[in-house]
Amino acid sequence: MIVTTTPTIQGMNIVEYKQIVFGEVINGVDFVKDFAAGLTNFFGGRSNSYEGELIDAREQAMNEMIQRAKAIGANAIVGVDIDYEVLGQGNNMLMVTASGTAVVCE
Repeated sequence: MIVTTTPTIQGMNIVEYKQIVFGEVINGVDFVKDFAAGLTNFFGGRSNSYEGELIDAREQAMNEMIQRAKAIGANAIVGVDIDYEVLGQGNNMLMVTASGTAVVCE
């Protein structure tokens, strides 16, 4: 499966536009990771615990989007966009949405 942010794929022809496909993930951050990130915020530096959550959520959203495209017979996704939001009362939940247009290429 080819997945790209561009509207076309070099060297390939899009012969059918299927539909827009999405992958959505909402992950909560547990107390331990939140505490560790708080220490990083206090002392400075990168938050490996939050970065790990972000990477995991993005990969899950991308995989979900790819599976939905395959289910409708697409072999590529063009125009991919990934959005991030924080949710929850304490802003301790991360929502990642991946979207793009499922297409058939030759």
